[in-house]
Amino acid sequence: MFEMFEYDFMQRAFIAGIIIAILASISGTFIVLKRYSLIGETLAHSALLGVAIGLVAEYNPLWMAVIFALFSAWLIEYLRSAFSIYSDAILAILLSGSLALAIIIVSLGGAFNNSLFSYLFGSILSVSSEDIIVISIFGVISLVTLLLFSKEFYFIAYDEEVAKTSGIKVNLLNFLLVSVVAVIIALSIRVVGSLLISALMIIPTISALQFRVGFLKTVIFSLIIALFSVMAGMTISFYFSLPSGATIVMCVLFIFIISLITNRR
Repeated sequence: MFEMFEYDFMQRAFIAGIIIAILASISGTFIVLKRYSLIGETLAHSALLGVAIGLVAEYNPLWMAVIFALFSAWLIEYLRSAFSIYSDAILAILLSGSLALAIIIVSLGGAFNNSLFSYLFGSILSVSSEDIIVISIFGVISLVTLLLFSKEFYFIAYDEEVAKTSGIKVNLLNFLLVSVVAVIIALSIRVVGSLLISALMIIPTISALQFRVGFLKTVIFSLIIALFSVMAGMTISFYFSLPSGATIVMCVLFIFIISLITNRR
């Protein structure tokens, strides 16, 4: 089993995967509690649009993914707060619009190649040393932000109106939370893929919630589920030559089914 770590690309993939699992599971807890689960899928498609532009224009796709995911996150929060549009409607519009634009751009630019598919479905082979450095730096910043404002995010997730009356700057913190989520998603698509990253962010939290424990234990359970799924999924991916993102998500779904059965009993 451990012979796969003799390869540098597997070492890089596991480092990136562990960082992403930590970030996705913790941020996903706040997203699920806010009933904002679809935002992960929306920002992933926005990041894919950035990747498409990066590939066609020959810019760094990872940086373009971060920029477009951030812009979409800010646009979502602005439309939600300024125009009182339902959140799910905004997310659906941006999700479909971003995907449509990405398809048009890559079609016009002839960028339908292995690089694009690695961003769509994830590829352990595509994680470079530069990616590890970028993921580590932004990962630390994102994790510190989540931990520093964890109480405020938790309060807002349960009741924004009460949080406002308590003097908490709800709008600012909402912008901060979606910004962190956007960065995490953009960094994750090299390993998990833009079509699957939302599952890694949402399903571990939903699985942990089935055990009906406190908030802190839910975060810990979600983290354990995400870490196990990433490590098991990458191992399966290596030995059976399967896309890493798909195998990771299947592991998460398997654990979710187990949590449902356990809760039922």
